[in-house]
Amino acid sequence: MELANQDILLIDTGGLSVGVNEDIESDVQTQANTAIHGADLILFVLDAKNDPTVDDFHAAELLRKSGKPCLMIANKCDDLSRLEQGAFNFYELGFGEPIAVSAIHGTGIDHLESEMDSNLTHLGFKRQEEEDRPQGALRITFIGRPNVGKSSLINSLFGKKKVIVSDIPGTTRDSIEVPFSYEEKSFVLVDTAGVRRRGKVEQGIEKYSVMRSFQAIEDSDIVILVLDGSDGVRAQDLHVCEFVLQQHKGMIIAVNKIDLFDEFEAERRQFENILRHRMAFTPWASVVFVSALERRNLFKLLDLSLEIGAERRRMVDEKELQFWLKDTVLKHIPAGSRGLRQAEVVSVFQKPGNFPCFIFKVHHPQFLHFSYKRYLENQLREKFGFSGTSVKMIFDNVSTRGPRGPKAKRGHTAKKAPRSQ
Repeated sequence: MELANQDILLIDTGGLSVGVNEDIESDVQTQANTAIHGADLILFVLDAKNDPTVDDFHAAELLRKSGKPCLMIANKCDDLSRLEQGAFNFYELGFGEPIAVSAIHGTGIDHLESEMDSNLTHLGFKRQEEEDRPQGALRITFIGRPNVGKSSLINSLFGKKKVIVSDIPGTTRDSIEVPFSYEEKSFVLVDTAGVRRRGKVEQGIEKYSVMRSFQAIEDSDIVILVLDGSDGVRAQDLHVCEFVLQQHKGMIIAVNKIDLFDEFEAERRQFENILRHRMAFTPWASVVFVSALERRNLFKLLDLSLEIGAERRRMVDEKELQFWLKDTVLKHIPAGSRGLRQAEVVSVFQKPGNFPCFIFKVHHPQFLHFSYKRYLENQLREKFGFSGTSVKMIFDNVSTRGPRGPKAKRGHTAKKAPRSQ
């Protein structure tokens, strides 16, 4: 976010607790400690409705040892008199006077922002110039069913824990973004919550987690659909794949956990045959067999993403496109539909944008069979490529949306304007 004259990155962490032994909770503590050591300014948030707890004193001790600048915030201050009565309890934590705020009602936030800006300015931070900011980062979203290894793949790419991994389904609740650079290009990797069948999704947190996962697909350039190599292709994988197509994104299918294959080549061929059969509607999608545990083929995902990103931005020369259409139609003229009028493809042009989109001008497009549209797409890919990304094809009537507007209907004549007196 932008705060006064500073560009800042806010990091939310799990709550710090004492004596936690469970695997996922210990990972939460590890991530919180990592955030403390990587921060420039720490916001120490307390519950103003209750006296400081053992966990609060434990967190205060950790923050003092870190040596980082810290602002103590007393949240839930709907009643300031309650804070004034128990203020001396908060002074015991050793961070001076708490900043009273109410996140729900928005009170005290201006004071908090002012204190943050003052501290950051004192630390010597300056606003980043526009030309220094990373532009056009390629957004890659990892999507798939729970426990297929999405978070593990991201951690293996970086060689350290960027996101929490656990055998407990639903560990990832929100979409987590990880910006980085590779081959002098800017990337943003997005880890999402596992998507289950609609009937299996519980109301509440999980429902909104799945909604955020699909929102992450809409915001991305390329989607990496992660499958469990030991579990096969499920109907839910096809459902997610269909949504990716609807959003016209690039797609890579990553088959994870190949370290569990006993006979790699034989099982790989068998899995890929099943995959291509069930996902026959996406023959252009690349399939990569990876292992998060053994870190196999992980950087191939990034290399393919760079290639797909370039394909999505590529524009075809207009004259070359018209020559292609003429040759393609001559090879296979659209058939009539049960004695009705025959469709005639007249021209095509590419629409500029973030993904390949082609608009065809057609006489009587309602008679154009879906198989002929598929034929045009196959011929287009064979000639110009666009591998790894979906292609949007729009078939417009020649008589509509033309350069001179829609034609007048038959039987109707335009009225002449009256002569001026």
